[in-house]
Amino acid sequence: MISEKSFSHFGPSSRHADPGVPIGVVAQRSGCGIETIRFYERAGVLPRAMRTESGRRVYDDTDIARITFIRRTRELGFSLDEVRGLLALADGSRDACGQVQSLAQHHLDEIAARIADLKVMQTVLGALITQCAQGDDIACPLIAALSNDRQRQSVQVGAELQT
Repeated sequence: MISEKSFSHFGPSSRHADPGVPIGVVAQRSGCGIETIRFYERAGVLPRAMRTESGRRVYDDTDIARITFIRRTRELGFSLDEVRGLLALADGSRDACGQVQSLAQHHLDEIAARIADLKVMQTVLGALITQCAQGDDIACPLIAALSNDRQRQSVQVGAELQT
């Protein structure tokens, strides 16, 4: 029976076996760049790689699954701190699904808020572009609006009105 502490959703670690997969192959299989893999190691979301006698990094299938997981979560917009939290749940508990769902829901709520902000920005920018297209002013209305702090305040008020 696997203990709770040693459980991982990435599969059993084969660190004691000969992992032997070089970083270039790991990059291809995981869809992550070599420098990104090294960054993940420095950032602490990926355990330090095993090294050959010549000092080259080598990985196992568990590492590749973890790197792929990190890449996918980053593509979905999770911060490195959020990825660390997800990894801790994946590494530590068989029943992490509820906690992961809660984190994902929070992230989805943040995305919805950003989309709402972007829609307000789209409306304001569209109106400014329309003013530019009219060409009635000697000065560019877009430049004038972007350099005027009152315009920023009206964008904030517009955002408040739309919520």
